[in-house]
Amino acid sequence: MRAAPTILHLDMDAFFAAAEQAAKPSLRGKPVVVGGLGPRGVVATASYEARRFGVHSAMPMGQARRLAPNAAYLVPRFAFYRSISEQVMRLLGSLSPLVEPLSLDEAFVDLEAGGVADDTASARAVGERLRADILATTGLTGSVGLAGSKMLAKIASEEAKPDGLVLMEPGTERALLGPKSVRILPGVGPATGEHLRRAGMTTVSDLAEAGEDELVRLLGRAHGASLYRMARGHDDRPVVAERDAKSVSVEDTFAVDLHDRVRIRGEVERLAERCVGRLRASGHSGRTIVLKVRRFDFSTLTRSETLRGPTDALGVVREAAGRLLDSVDTTGGVRLLGVGVSGLADYTQEDLFAQEQEREREGGAEERAGGAEAAPVAPEAVAAAEPAERSWAPGHDVRHAVYGAGWVQGSGLGRVTVRFEEPGSAPGRVRTFAVDDPELAAGEAVPLVRGPVPGEGPSAGGAAPSPAADRGDAPGLAAGTGSPPRRP
Repeated sequence: MRAAPTILHLDMDAFFAAAEQAAKPSLRGKPVVVGGLGPRGVVATASYEARRFGVHSAMPMGQARRLAPNAAYLVPRFAFYRSISEQVMRLLGSLSPLVEPLSLDEAFVDLEAGGVADDTASARAVGERLRADILATTGLTGSVGLAGSKMLAKIASEEAKPDGLVLMEPGTERALLGPKSVRILPGVGPATGEHLRRAGMTTVSDLAEAGEDELVRLLGRAHGASLYRMARGHDDRPVVAERDAKSVSVEDTFAVDLHDRVRIRGEVERLAERCVGRLRASGHSGRTIVLKVRRFDFSTLTRSETLRGPTDALGVVREAAGRLLDSVDTTGGVRLLGVGVSGLADYTQEDLFAQEQEREREGGAEERAGGAEAAPVAPEAVAAAEPAERSWAPGHDVRHAVYGAGWVQGSGLGRVTVRFEEPGSAPGRVRTFAVDDPELAAGEAVPLVRGPVPGEGPSAGGAAPSPAADRGDAPGLAAGTGSPPRRP
């Protein structure tokens, strides 16, 4: 524990949903839910307007739709969220060399290591300036907790939500923590919380009064001793700078269980391709290929194969994943598949045999696709190779040759509805097209650029819009509930 509240925890407010509201003027002040939209989808983030109806993260999407039928339901755009996160992390990096990201929207910062704060007044000033800089740079809000330990800083940021700052003065921890639920402490989930409740412990002060021996008896040596220390406000974990990724993986949950072995293999090959794309984008290679299979009964199997050296070759990863699949019984159906690569390195071990095989496959495919000696292709094969109808996911970016940039509001029955607007525009008009309209194409997300990161150059004059400009009180908006607008 430190004598000054120089550990800062930042948690962006309803990050995914708030980013979508900032990017889509017609959704500002409206309930927005981001997550998987299929029958087995779950809520990733709900805006504060949606939370008023009881919607929360990790809730099944079907339940969310019943609670808030008029909300806007959007699929995630992780590349867009990552671009905003990078802006925020640069702001944190300007405060200290010790920044510990926990996710795209959450991080610890050691202000003392950065030399920007050494007492209560300076820590509060840094926290308030950070919140202002985030709003000016991205147009989004974040909540800040300041304390003498990581645990307390995180609890403080939760107390500060939304769009606030809470500072816990060292020495006041036990008084502040005492009346709170045991669930506020790290490592106390529903099962542990229920176990403690049955033992008559529901508040943090109950844990402190029970004593270490009793908690060890109930929960075991490691967990009991750790929980006793936390109940007394003790947490000496340091802020650790970002570590390199240990693995790269992708996975998909299917709306309907897969039974066809050929289809399952095709999905594994597709996942391998996506995984290799991420692997190469990160500048890494890896030597252990991992296959994850969740079956119809929710049992999850993991299989792995370690190669002679690290690789980023698609053919090598794809074939290894295929071999791993051969060892898995998929009888009864498959709910989820995943492919990953671990044992990462920043170099590639040349596997001449595997690369030669891949070149041969690519050469053969090239010849079959149109070489001078290519065999004639049967008409039914041409029909089978024709591209399937384009799909348009709600929330994704599009661009029209005439109307410009917009986003998908919905699609079905061969039609797609698009709202044409951008982050800095007024709420836009809605138009409907055929799903195969040649003038409509997938687009790129328009960045939320409000101005440069403070200290990186002159301001571009991008001030946050006023609340009145965010309301979007124009006809033809996405369905809402008349909730008051959220703070910008």
